[in-house]
Amino acid sequence: MRKGFTRKPKAEPATAGKNYITPGGFQRLQEEHHFLLRRERPAVTEVVTWAAANGDRSENADYQYGKRRLRQIDGRIRFLRKRMEAAEVVDPEAPRTGQAATRAFFGATVRYSTAAGVEREVSIVGTDEVDLERNHISWVSPLGRALLKSAPGDSVILRAPGGVEDLEVLDVRYERISVEPFREPLGSESSSKRRQPDNPVRQGKDGL
Repeated sequence: MRKGFTRKPKAEPATAGKNYITPGGFQRLQEEHHFLLRRERPAVTEVVTWAAANGDRSENADYQYGKRRLRQIDGRIRFLRKRMEAAEVVDPEAPRTGQAATRAFFGATVRYSTAAGVEREVSIVGTDEVDLERNHISWVSPLGRALLKSAPGDSVILRAPGGVEDLEVLDVRYERISVEPFREPLGSESSSKRRQPDNPVRQGKDGL
């Protein structure tokens, strides 16, 4: 450990508009966007069209729910599109030289020790990829900021809402970061349509 080096994380906010993301994280955004735009939205639109033909729309639960669901879907589609447009894909497996290979930057997997001697390991990823079960932390989180630019043997200071803690960096490496793939939500309209028999007949309130 280099005793004389204790680095404090910078306090300035993240660069506006930057959306660093790994290839796996970007693919997940693409897959969700495709699912909502090409499958879920058309399926919900079909329900709304059917419900609109069934009398008074103000008392039509299917119609009201469908319209509300369409607004949610459209909002999510806009959000995903903006995130993808602002994305800067960084591959942790890309060749690195010099300090870029030995210090912790976006995409690094860092092993560190707490003041109590407990060793932990995290991967620094984008804000759209945070997964605490996989120890994936955001590069703009308190811990991510504390670890950025550190190298094995460095001491860093973690300033978090729970207090201040000294950490010792033990290892920094770059490898593939496995991101949880996008999975079609349970109960989605598009999945329920696939489970229906051919030429399904929707029933109205009177069962006809």
